[in-house]
Amino acid sequence: MRLVFAGTPETALPSLRALIDSPRHEVVAVLTRPDARAGRGRSLQPSPVAELAREAGIEVLRPAKVGDPDFLAQLAALEPDCCPVVAYGALLPQSALDIPRHGWINLHFSLLPAWRGAAPVQHAVLHGDEITGAATFQIVKELDAGPVYGVVTEEIKAIDTSGELLARLAISGAGLLTATLDGVEDGTLQARPQPLEGVSVAPKLTVEDAQVDWSAPAMRVDRLVRACTPNPGSWTTFRDQRVKLGPVRPVASAERLAPGELSVEKNTVRVGTGTHPVELGEVQPQGKRLMTAGEWARGVRVTAEDRLV
Repeated sequence: MRLVFAGTPETALPSLRALIDSPRHEVVAVLTRPDARAGRGRSLQPSPVAELAREAGIEVLRPAKVGDPDFLAQLAALEPDCCPVVAYGALLPQSALDIPRHGWINLHFSLLPAWRGAAPVQHAVLHGDEITGAATFQIVKELDAGPVYGVVTEEIKAIDTSGELLARLAISGAGLLTATLDGVEDGTLQARPQPLEGVSVAPKLTVEDAQVDWSAPAMRVDRLVRACTPNPGSWTTFRDQRVKLGPVRPVASAERLAPGELSVEKNTVRVGTGTHPVELGEVQPQGKRLMTAGEWARGVRVTAEDRLV
């Protein structure tokens, strides 16, 4: 099939590479978000998908709006049979959905209908799911509600961050997406409607969502920090300054501490929660480099009155 691949971040790269390498399909163009400012100089940078497409000699489309008539005409002129999508980052109007004869097929990182929305992996970690996965489905107007072609499953490990889990799903999902397109092309695969039960929604986690509530149980603190790693990054405040937190370790056997209370022993820093303490891993004080919790505690000279808030 002739494909126009839609995607933006690094998460989409395994799928794009798999489709470029596929002997059964041709990626005639990629659709990605416009260049965005990044880095210390805040200069305009192309998306990871745009960079890979450029290296492969594939045309790159960067419309400000997918519904723009000029873009729709450009897309129609490419005569795509199907448009596979992985984390493109914008809603697709019906006028665009109608162009390819096999529609737009999305790789979504959850077992639909669970966790429809922008942050399925983060919510799976946050809510303590034991199993997640990826699904390919036909895009329809309603958010992530189209019929499903196939799924792969993935165990969520007790120490997984959302970044680590997403990296594994991006690789297994690339195989699923390729197999889905193969089945659509040869007519052996049919999409099935999603169940009406079990629908849950996964909105984007904001910086405000990522603040640790030390009165919550240790398990909740652990899940929040892992869910927000690497983005948007969990945080707390110490002496009225923000401190970013890497993954923590619940310590059920440790002596109880009041919520936010700090206990420092050599290189070990523990913080009280609503249940048992958690041990801090890496931290990054405001305006400083990433460091171990022990380095941080020695530098700020934690006192008995200090608290994380």
